[in-house]
Amino acid sequence: MSEESRRSVRVERTRTGHFVATNARGGTLRFSTASDGGNTAFTPVELLLAALGGCTAADVDVATARHAEPDRFSVSVTGDRISDGLGNRMTDLVVTFDVAFPDGPGAERARAILPRAVRTSHDRLCTVSRTIETGTPVTTEVEDA
Repeated sequence: MSEESRRSVRVERTRTGHFVATNARGGTLRFSTASDGGNTAFTPVELLLAALGGCTAADVDVATARHAEPDRFSVSVTGDRISDGLGNRMTDLVVTFDVAFPDGPGAERARAILPRAVRTSHDRLCTVSRTIETGTPVTTEVEDA
């Protein structure tokens, strides 16, 4: 693989159950394993759901916004967290689009291509959903301390 295709983040612990991820461009995102009422930080599972929704939303936005700017564009992602013989995991992931276009030039075209854009993102374009659905080995390593 080329360096161009390599993606990476570094996750560092800031305190018990709290972390910050930093990407290669210096962007940061704080998250936490605590999902109690007073903590609003995303959990790792919520980040997975956000990545899934964000990836496919970006694909669909590119395809439809060239025809008409939407009045409303939101994506909800839900799933069930289970623990079974395969361990902890998410099942029954559902990505739901709520998109509306105003009347005007291009709106009919944008509405017409919306289902195809969602399907194409799911079937080919969205790296996150394609990785989840096709699966890939995850290797863990421990560096010398």
